[in-house]
Amino acid sequence: MNQPRKSGSQLRHSTRPATVLRVRGRTKPGKVSADYIVGLTDGEGSFSVFLNPPNKKHGSVNYRVQCRYYIKMREDELPLLEKVMDFWGCGKIYFQREYRKNQRDNYRFEIFNYAVLKRVVMPFFKQHPLQSKRIKDFRLFCQILDLAMKKAHHTRNGVQKIKKLKEQMHA
Repeated sequence: MNQPRKSGSQLRHSTRPATVLRVRGRTKPGKVSADYIVGLTDGEGSFSVFLNPPNKKHGSVNYRVQCRYYIKMREDELPLLEKVMDFWGCGKIYFQREYRKNQRDNYRFEIFNYAVLKRVVMPFFKQHPLQSKRIKDFRLFCQILDLAMKKAHHTRNGVQKIKKLKEQMHA
């Protein structure tokens, strides 16, 4: 088994491709279905938006918007996240060390490229709707992503719209 590459103090990227797994003598298929992705996202996924103010120290004058779709699972579920990455055909897997005593280290599959989110993730979840309260976050996420792609965060009014939508997420 390939070891994930270290790429920072807290994150490591997995370069291992999804494959057929052997567990207790049984072969498990290397693919997951669209319904499984929906259920996994309903239970362990998130649509998140980070809005960072301008960094005047570095000459930035505009807010920065980061839109991310991710699924986070315990470290022993890495093979499943590799199947998820194989399903999407994109994204990255990161290791995340957990410092709280009652929690375990975990891995996070993440897609954050605007074009991929717009072209792949949004149509998928519109065709295969989420069943949990995450559907509300997904709808708000889509609105924010559209605004960010139009560079609305470069205007005061646009930043206010994004902030207002973001406040409604995860509530």
